[in-house]
Amino acid sequence: MNTDLIKAHLNLNAVLVNLEDLVVLDAEMAALSKGWNLSVQFIVRKGPSAYIQFENGTCTVRRGRCKKPSVILYFFSPAHLVKMFDGKAQPVLLKGFTKLGFLMKDFPKLTARMEHYLKPTPELLADKNYLAVNTRFTITTAAFAIRELGLVEPVARMIASHIHKGVTLIKVLPNGPSAMLKFDNGTIEAEKGDFEKPMSAMLFRNLKVANDILNQKLDAFTAIATGDLRPRGQIGMIDSVSLLLDRIPLYLG
Repeated sequence: MNTDLIKAHLNLNAVLVNLEDLVVLDAEMAALSKGWNLSVQFIVRKGPSAYIQFENGTCTVRRGRCKKPSVILYFFSPAHLVKMFDGKAQPVLLKGFTKLGFLMKDFPKLTARMEHYLKPTPELLADKNYLAVNTRFTITTAAFAIRELGLVEPVARMIASHIHKGVTLIKVLPNGPSAMLKFDNGTIEAEKGDFEKPMSAMLFRNLKVANDILNQKLDAFTAIATGDLRPRGQIGMIDSVSLLLDRIPLYLG
C-alpha cells in the first residue's frame, strides 16, 4: 500500500476543498481573493490531479484537469506533493510564470489561513467563530477524505463494498454545517450540504460535540448514550461510516 499516494489524494481532494468556504467565511480572505480570476492546476505523476478555480470572489475545487489553467504545478511523485503540504518541497511551475507574484505572495496567505483553521488549539477553539469554521472544515474534510479512501485505500474499499446503496448525512443540529456521503455498489461520492431523506444520519447535538467526536476527544458510544450523538436510519451503515472515519487519522494528522 502506497501511503504517500493515499496522502496525496487526501491533501488534494479533501483538504483543499475547504478553500471554497474559506473565501466566504473569512472576511480577510474574501477581500484578498475578490479580484482573482484564474485557475491553478495540480498534476502529480502517477498520482491524482485537481484544480482550484477562482472567479469573481468564488472558489471551486475539483478533481481532474482544468481545460485552460492559468497555472500548472507539477509534482514528480505523490511523495513530492506530500512534502509540499508539509512545507518541505516546492512544485515545478510548468505554466504561469506571469503569475509568480500571486504564487509567492497572495496564494500562500490563503493556504496559511486554511491551515490556521485546520490546526486548532484549545485556546483557538474557545472562540465561537473559530469553533464554527473549524468544525465545518473538519466535517468537509472527513466526508471528502472518506470518498478518496474509498478509491485508493484497500481497507476502506472493502468496508465500502458492504455498504447499502443510499446516503449518509453528517450534520450538526439544528442548521449544520453538514455533508453527505452517497454510496452505490462500492463507490462513494461526497457533497457539502444537507439531504432531506437520507438512509442514515449522524446528528450531533451542537458544534462542540461534533468537534470533539470528529477529533477523537469524545467517544462516540458515550455520546450516543448521553444523546449528544444521535444515529438515525440504517445503523449498520452508520457503523461502516464510523469505521471509515477511523481510517482518516492514519493519513491526516
